[in-house]
Amino acid sequence: MKKIFILMMLFSFFGKMMSQTERYVYRTEVNPDTINLVDMKVETTFLDVKNNQSLFISESKLLKDSLIAVLKSQGNLEVKKSKKNKAEFPKLANGKSIQPTFFEFFIKKNYEDRAINLVENVGSKQVYYQEDRKMNWDISQQTSDFNGYKVQKATVKFGGRMWTAWFAPEIKISDGPYKLSGLPGLILKLEDDKGDYKFNFVKKISIQNTFTEDIKPDARKSTRINFQGDKASVKMEMAKSKDSEIDFDNFNPGGGRGMHQRGGMNGGYGGQPRQGMNGGMPNGEMGSPDVQMGNMPRSSAGNDNMMSFGITNPIELNNK
Repeated sequence: MKKIFILMMLFSFFGKMMSQTERYVYRTEVNPDTINLVDMKVETTFLDVKNNQSLFISESKLLKDSLIAVLKSQGNLEVKKSKKNKAEFPKLANGKSIQPTFFEFFIKKNYEDRAINLVENVGSKQVYYQEDRKMNWDISQQTSDFNGYKVQKATVKFGGRMWTAWFAPEIKISDGPYKLSGLPGLILKLEDDKGDYKFNFVKKISIQNTFTEDIKPDARKSTRINFQGDKASVKMEMAKSKDSEIDFDNFNPGGGRGMHQRGGMNGGYGGQPRQGMNGGMPNGEMGSPDVQMGNMPRSSAGNDNMMSFGITNPIELNNK
């Protein structure tokens, strides 16, 4: 009987460990406009690893989506209008606003079948596609040290950019920021050859009961080539049905192109990184998030004033 009890305790502990999310936090810099001289914008992105899957998402989008989930559960999802008749997103309990993001989408990866799905919300609906291009990495013998890890260099041409990655073989996760994956170790440092996109690993934290994003059963499945057209189609359908959640699509200011492919529709740009959150369902009034990450580095701009300008520098420059 005692042995059975011990086994049950072990299985219970193992189950808790398996349900735990390992979050890899990245300081992310983006050059929003290659034509005009502007500062690099800085925000925080996460790679959440759990149960043989991963989620790549920005901190701002995770905050926004978790807050919407709380408002939905409370039956309080009403869109307030500003004096200019624009949608105003609810503020957090501490009075702060959720900052805009370059990454108005999330990416789900499945390690078993190596599927990579990019998902965007259109109001209450989702549109997604599965990445169909292979990443042919050129792994160098060059090594270095980064943030306490021994890392190795690798390069790949993807989405019209040449990417340089530094991965840590000791972290047995074949993954990295955005869609980039397939190396024998976790990518800790990633940069394109133009210096427009930079991802630098900051730290790892373990989280219980994290809020996560999944592909909904009624999501519109698209293809990489038809993705923008299918998003427009869903948006038109929702506008005709007067779905109030479509107003939240206008929260991300900027009005420029989508950040993952040229010719996108969602726009938006990165603000200053804030105190991180654990991604769990917000607790307390109006979904106040639990803070676990601490203060992240600020951008060189050093101010919180948000400017609106068109996005001219998507992360993928072409569909090849």
